[in-house]
Parts: sequence; C-alpha cells; structure tokens
Amino acid sequence: MPLKSAKRQNEMTAWFSSLAPVQPIEMLGLWRGAGIPSDHPLDGVLENLGWFGKRFHADMRADALLFQWRSDRLVAIDPGIFPISLAIKAAPFGRTRIARNWFSYLQKALRARGTTASLRLQTFDNFATAAMIYDRQPIADYFRRTGDDEVAGMMCVDGDARRYFFELRRIDAASQRRSG
Repeated sequence: MPLKSAKRQNEMTAWFSSLAPVQPIEMLGLWRGAGIPSDHPLDGVLENLGWFGKRFHADMRADALLFQWRSDRLVAIDPGIFPISLAIKAAPFGRTRIARNWFSYLQKALRARGTTASLRLQTFDNFATAAMIYDRQPIADYFRRTGDDEVAGMMCVDGDARRYFFELRRIDAASQRRSG
C-alpha cells in the first residue's frame, strides 16, 4: 500500500476507534449509506452502482447490500455472488458508467433470496460494538456512533489490512417501499 494511502487508512482507523460503540438493537431499521473516502480501492464503487444502504431486522438478520432500483424500489443484492477479492481487484471498472449500466440490468438476477448477514455484538479494538457478519463472505462491518441516528461503518475483510469506511443514516422505513 503506498505511503499516502497507508497514512489515510491509519487516520481513518484512529478516527473510527475514537467513536462510541453501538448496541446491535440500536441498528434495527432502514439506513441510507454513503462511502467515506479513505484511499480504499472500493471508494466510490458502491455509489456508482446505486447503493442505497442496509436494512437490519428484529431477528438480528440483515440485508447487507440494498440498491436503489428505479426511483421507488429497493433491491437486496446477494453479496456472496462475487468473491470480495475479485470485487476489490475490479474496483476501477466498478467506478465506470459501463459498470453502472451493466449492474442496473443485472440487479434482478443478483437479488438476494433472503437476508445475507447477521447482526451481533463483536469486539473491535477492545470495545464490544454492533457488527454485521456476512454469511458467505469473509467480511465484518463494525459500527460506531456519530450522531443520534447516524453511525460510521468500517468494513474489514479477512486477510486484508485495508478498511472501507462508510456512514449510515437511519431513515423513516415507512416512506420506502419494501424490496421485492
């Protein structure tokens, strides 16, 4: 990892560690997401593909990747379809218009057939905090509080020291249509 990228990653990890932990029960509901630039290869990819955010259910299961499909519908995508190592290698392509167009056509085929992750309390940096553990990927997203209805997320991939950072803002679930 280039020195500049390593420095930015270290700064972001220190910032994330300084935030207050979150309990899993506090994560329930629908959340709108946005990436936080951190010199990670995936910076900008999810936004380019129409990422909406995440949804956490009362049974502590989660829709790990929700995308906006048309203006009035959310689609939960199965993150287990593409190995995360391949997604990271293909990140430059993921930021292109061609990738965005292809993804819009593939969303129906990539749709999850159920929830794709579990929400639980997990220790990170000596603090127990809410974490989303993906079912079919070596990924854990840790959450820390940034406001009343806002959290920061840090995606950790087993075997990769780089971290992807994002923010989530709770939204009124009643105003959104359910995914199909």
